[in-house]
Amino acid sequence: MTGSRYQVYLAALPEVCAADPALMAFTADADGRCEVFAWDATTGRARQVTDRPRGTLHGTIDRDANVWWFDEDAHGAGRWRFQPFRGGPDLPGLTSVPPGTPRGLAVSDDGTVAMGLGDGRTTTVHLGRRGGSAHEVTRVDRHATLSGITAAAGLLAISGPAGSAHAVTVLAADGTPRAVLSGAGEHGRLWSLGFAPTAARDELLLVREEDDRYLLASWRPETGIRTYPWCAFDSEITARWYPDGGEGEVGGEGEDKGRTVLIREDRHGRSTLHRARLDTGTLTRVPTPPGSLLDAAPRAGGDVHYLWTDTAHPPRMHSTAGTALPALGTVPGRVPGDHRDLWTPTPDGPVHTWLSLPEGTGFPEGHGLPEGQASEGQAPDVQAPDAQAPDAQAPENRASESRAPEGRGAPPPVVFLVHGGPADHDRDAYDGVVHSLVASGFAVARVNYRGSTGYGPRWRRAFGAGVGLTQVEDLVAVRADLIGRGLVRPDAVGLWGTSWGGYLALLALGTRPGLWQAGVAVKPVADGVAAYRTTTSALRALDERLYGGTPDDVPEAYARSSPIHYASHVRAPLLVVAATRDAKCPPGQVRGYLAALRAAGARHESMWLDSGHDGYEGGDHVAVLRRAVVFLDRELRGTRGGRGTRSERGTQNGPGTYGAYGPQRDPKTPPADRRGDSGRVRTTAAAGTGTAEHTERRTTHAEGHHPQRPA
Repeated sequence: MTGSRYQVYLAALPEVCAADPALMAFTADADGRCEVFAWDATTGRARQVTDRPRGTLHGTIDRDANVWWFDEDAHGAGRWRFQPFRGGPDLPGLTSVPPGTPRGLAVSDDGTVAMGLGDGRTTTVHLGRRGGSAHEVTRVDRHATLSGITAAAGLLAISGPAGSAHAVTVLAADGTPRAVLSGAGEHGRLWSLGFAPTAARDELLLVREEDDRYLLASWRPETGIRTYPWCAFDSEITARWYPDGGEGEVGGEGEDKGRTVLIREDRHGRSTLHRARLDTGTLTRVPTPPGSLLDAAPRAGGDVHYLWTDTAHPPRMHSTAGTALPALGTVPGRVPGDHRDLWTPTPDGPVHTWLSLPEGTGFPEGHGLPEGQASEGQAPDVQAPDAQAPDAQAPENRASESRAPEGRGAPPPVVFLVHGGPADHDRDAYDGVVHSLVASGFAVARVNYRGSTGYGPRWRRAFGAGVGLTQVEDLVAVRADLIGRGLVRPDAVGLWGTSWGGYLALLALGTRPGLWQAGVAVKPVADGVAAYRTTTSALRALDERLYGGTPDDVPEAYARSSPIHYASHVRAPLLVVAATRDAKCPPGQVRGYLAALRAAGARHESMWLDSGHDGYEGGDHVAVLRRAVVFLDRELRGTRGGRGTRSERGTQNGPGTYGAYGPQRDPKTPPADRRGDSGRVRTTAAAGTGTAEHTERRTTHAEGHHPQRPA
């Protein structure tokens, strides 16, 4: 696998120029790195805008067709820069601004630029004319994100933790607070999704969690928050304003123009689109194929761009109006394997799993759900298990009874690919790691354990057995279910997780050591206390919410849920991959865990990357993919790694995490995000409107995003 043998892509739609929707900016492969490109839909041509040694992830385009990107150093700190669409010098977005980490960018209709930057402790918002000097508007002593600017640049919106007393703060351009919207009261958490795309009114789009539902809402200076109870959903949603009212309609005169929004719901691992007309109170379904929509955005003239995929088909960009969109660097057609979903009882209800089996070892009649049957996201009526199951011994007892379904060959080894988050979920969507593993002869189980998004607020809050330990219970229950159905080998079960998923893999290996035969943990949380002391402020806040306090407040809770506490119990061979500049899952706490493994005599390997948590270089992803698949092949099938092993051949015949092998002439769209896995298709959230460009678009309105796995 050399640089010419693979392409990388980021599953995200291009950002569109509000004044000329044919002009777009997108991120794509450039010799194995993620870079920013300009795309002209009229000519169908792309131009590479950035060329940085470690790649570029954050990019957008403003109303005047300037392409923006974040020019960061190896530690993630930097400044915003821009370039005219047709080319020209690289210019500073604002002068006199110190470097920082990106916390949002917004550009108004008249070229006023607002940018949020963080320094690890505080968030600062700067304002100024594009390319001119900046002044500081506000500074807050916490992690926050600039989430919008009005078309006339009169108001700014800043988002804090959705469940905090400062979930959304609206400021005047001089920094004067105009409103502080709480997400900590009786009405539940609150998310900001951007200002309306018209200078005729100042209206901020919101999503509110209330009574275990998610409701659309909006805020205006003259009326405050207005909630739309007719627009309620039982799982996570995000929304964007239509730039011209929807379906090409003006939407009325004056302040009524543009009061239509496009809503995307992610429910039970699949997506649906809805059009909501706020003035008439009507909600209609927008037809899309069954599967997952990794991104969707309304465009001028009633056009809708969406990024569709399912487990068997890599992502494809679509335009309802037939607008030419840049291609993604993915394989064509259907990928191999037998892909289904199934449900397993747990004390809090059935847990949903996406199972992919190699060709010829698929589901017999009555095993799992037929493909597409759950397209509406309906869970089957599954009774909860009795108090004795699942427990630590049940899976091992059932393993001896496993047999291959009649008419099928021997069941394959299985790898549990554990998603990050915890506020995230696996979906009916293509995953390059799944493709590579299935092509190499492994079954793959992706479990939406308790705490995952996509199944309602109660499921997301279900941490009854403790942080991490509840999720391990679900992995154990699904393992027993798969073995009991005869779908996988009971003596060849592996775990592979990244970030929070890597944390769960380590915790499962230590707390249930007899159930697994191999483990891979990439950039994991390995020592909960040490990670808390050295991670980012945003993740410290997340830990405090999950555990109910700091390690000094609740030391027993942190110790009980920390993998390092169980390192001496690990029995399965383990591969740990870490990064030397990882700010989210810092390297020091991983080194401490590796030292504990050595002291216990546990068999393990380690691999270090010279990168941060969120890498933009395809070479790193492919290196991890190759190392992990060869490791799992050796440990689960007894194959000795080396040139020409089945695992390596399978990886080359099927794509790595980021797509097709073979020469590519046109830019293809690339990789890129402790709560997120670096290297896997992910969903973007509402990026704002056509009048204000936002680069925090890769975070959903809920707490997590839909990140990528490292390859």
